[in-house]
Amino acid sequence: MQVHVLFFGQLKDATGFAAHDFEASEAASLGSIWDDFAARFPRLEAHRPHVRAARNHEFAAFETRVEPGDEIAFLPPVSGGSDVLVSLTRDPIDARALVRLVQRPTDGAVATFEGVVRDNTKGQPTGFLEYECYEPMALRLMEDLRRDLLGKHAIGEVAIVHRLGKLAIGEASVVIVVAAPHRQAAFDACSEAINRLKSSVPIWKKEHFEGGEIWVEGDWDLKVEDAAKR
Repeated sequence: MQVHVLFFGQLKDATGFAAHDFEASEAASLGSIWDDFAARFPRLEAHRPHVRAARNHEFAAFETRVEPGDEIAFLPPVSGGSDVLVSLTRDPIDARALVRLVQRPTDGAVATFEGVVRDNTKGQPTGFLEYECYEPMALRLMEDLRRDLLGKHAIGEVAIVHRLGKLAIGEASVVIVVAAPHRQAAFDACSEAINRLKSSVPIWKKEHFEGGEIWVEGDWDLKVEDAAKR
C-alpha cells in the first residue's frame, strides 16, 4: 500500500527531501516506516528519541498501524518547545543526547541520574521488569514537575524521560538530566526530581522472577499527600 511521508526541519536535512510516496507493507506501523527510512538514512537514528509522529494530521504513537493513502509526518521538536524534555518512550534512552539537549555555554554543571534495572530484589533474582502508566496524566505531571524545579532551583534546564514496556537487566528505566551554572543546584534539583517522580507520577512496575511476577506498589496516600503539599 502507498502512504505519503513528510519530514520537517533536521529530519528533512537528514533524508534530503521533505515528502516521499512510500510503498509500505500491509502490516506497517508508523514505527516500521520510520525504521525503513532510518535504515536508508542513518543520520535519522540520532533524532529518534525526540521525534513525534502524526497520522492524518493527528499525533499518534509509533505503534499505530497505517492504512492506504495515509499522510504520515515525522516531526522534530518545535522551536522553543519543551515537549521533548519530558517524555515517555519504549525505546532505549540516550542520556548523552539529553545532556546535549539541556546544556548551555553558561552551565558549569550537569547532573545525570539513571535508574537502572538490577538483577535482584531483596536477594530474589529478577528476570526483567515491565513498566506501564496512565500516559496523558503522567506526561502532565512530569511537565508540572519540570516547571516547578525550574522555579525552585538555580538551574538552566531539566530533562525527564521514562521507559515503558519490557526492560532487560542493565537498561535504564528513567533518565533525569539537570544543567545549572553550579553543581549544588544541579545535584539538589536532580535528587528532588527522582524522589517526586517516584512518589507522584502514575507509573507502575511489574517485576518478573523465575516462576512468578509481582506488581511493585507504593503508598498512594503518600502520593496524594505529596501532591497536596504542592
